Amino acid sequence: MRRLLTTLMILLVVIVAGLSALVLLVNPNDFRHYLIDQVASRSGYQLELDGRLRWHVWPQLSILTGRMSLTEPGASAPLVRADNMRLDVALIPLLSHQLKVKQVMLKGAVIELTPQTEAVRDGSAPVAPRENTLPLESADRGWSFDVASLKVHDSVLVFQHADDEQVTVRGIDLEMQQDEHHQAEVDFSGRINRDQRDLTIAFNAQVNAGDYPQNLTATFNRLNWQLKGADLPPQGIVGQGSLQAQWQEAAKKLSFSQLQLTANDSTLRGEGSVVLSDRPQWTLNLQSDKLNLDNLMVHADAVTDGGTGGQGQVRQQPLRPVIADSAPQPDYASLRAYRADFSFQASQLQWRGMNFVNVRAQAQNNRGLLTVSHLSGELGKGTLSLPGTLDAREDVPRARFRPALKDIEIGALLKAFNYPIELTGELSLNGDFNGGKIDADSFRRSWDGQASLALRNSRAQGLNFQQLVQQAVARSANVKVQDSFTNATELDSLTSELSLDSGMLSLDDMAGQSQMLALTGEGTLDLVHEEGDVRFNVRVLDGWEGQSKLIETLKKTPVPLRVYGKWTALNYSLQVDQVLRKSLQDEARSKLQKWADKNQDRQSGRDVKKFLDKL
Repeated sequence: MRRLLTTLMILLVVIVAGLSALVLLVNPNDFRHYLIDQVASRSGYQLELDGRLRWHVWPQLSILTGRMSLTEPGASAPLVRADNMRLDVALIPLLSHQLKVKQVMLKGAVIELTPQTEAVRDGSAPVAPRENTLPLESADRGWSFDVASLKVHDSVLVFQHADDEQVTVRGIDLEMQQDEHHQAEVDFSGRINRDQRDLTIAFNAQVNAGDYPQNLTATFNRLNWQLKGADLPPQGIVGQGSLQAQWQEAAKKLSFSQLQLTANDSTLRGEGSVVLSDRPQWTLNLQSDKLNLDNLMVHADAVTDGGTGGQGQVRQQPLRPVIADSAPQPDYASLRAYRADFSFQASQLQWRGMNFVNVRAQAQNNRGLLTVSHLSGELGKGTLSLPGTLDAREDVPRARFRPALKDIEIGALLKAFNYPIELTGELSLNGDFNGGKIDADSFRRSWDGQASLALRNSRAQGLNFQQLVQQAVARSANVKVQDSFTNATELDSLTSELSLDSGMLSLDDMAGQSQMLALTGEGTLDLVHEEGDVRFNVRVLDGWEGQSKLIETLKKTPVPLRVYGKWTALNYSLQVDQVLRKSLQDEARSKLQKWADKNQDRQSGRDVKKFLDKL
């Protein structure tokens, strides 16, 4: 054991002595110009090293630099800036005039991918063949240079394309291992804060840089991400995925394929690309087995004006703080910055509590003119289609959509948009609506349009028109009616013409029919204050007991019924007395007319005739 320890001590002394001799005999500053020249000859980049280079021998042999910067040819600002850089080098190659850098480490670096850091090339300069690697010059005196590993810790990446907003990625940790064929493995993590949202992302990727910078391909085997912040669910959005990506320098094109992505309980797959020009061109083709939008976004419906605690009240989300130096942007102004072709399919899609199936969408954006050429899906037993356009080329956007619904359960729609109207039935609608901002609150406040409506098997909870009419008649006349009623009005069919004008919904040419009732009507609904005023003419066709001439008359006589007030506390006005009075008057007039006709040869008959003519 003593001999072993002695041997180890001797070896340690030799190593320490060798490293000490190296530190004393080899000046790392001799590599300064060599490093700068090698970077320039191999890449064209300009490397600047401030201060003296120095050795660092523990835990491994390294060269430490002061402030450094790396600038692309002709760029006005450095691509990479760091307070220091560490080069981990191999000991043995140094003895044979070889600088083998095993690892480059940057800490606290700032990486800028902005128009100011892009290379500016002389158009008249010759272009080397893509496969060409510049040979070493004789002045290099036999030195060779290679890098196998790169580490970047606690750094910042700033990205900006053209005049777009800057995107800053903070807390970057990057590790890259590269072999002699430029096949690299990359581990990355970072955090993006923008628009009061935090995105944390981490991935592992296999990168092929053999043809860089002309082409760069990567396979992301592991991609983990989390998004939290404003206008998002309290738990945030968490997901993972994988994809293949490719960058083509000549075309400035970034493409991806074999995308497999999860977000909470939603899934997404597909492919796409973007050409980074003055007006980027996006192409996206996405599919989903299940897309739960309710678990990915918050519906910011405003609190209605009609009282407090109502059924239709929606808790307003807390207002986000305003950033003082941020200039307000027009709605949908970002659409002007790019072109896009978008297609989407979803087997299941959940939105506002509604479960759609077989959803299909096709849309194009041309610098602010968004055309939704196709948007369709199935809800329950019904189908819907919602093609339209959004023109955001001016500061005031204009949207126009032409909904077409067939046999959609209207109760699901009312519940989804928080309207406190207890109405069910199979809705069919064809309309044409236009407005500004596309959201539920703007629709109810500022949109305009027209539509034709048909409702089958409807049930309106709260008021039974048949009950109102028959009980009022029973109190005013000697007529018997059925004793049991449901607290709802049921119709087999109901049709109406609709017109929307800044929150006021007009109902015209309303007509409804069932075995018990027949009605016509018109009126208005205030979508903002959630109140209405609708006037009906109701004929009760069944539910009378017995047979009488009055009952037969009532079956044929429309009874005026006005329903008005808040949707959660409706009032009604029924004019049965007028109907009964008119019925009695008509009966009396008929009897007098018959008597006058019978006694037309007598003076009394002629007097009655004159009296009836004056009525």
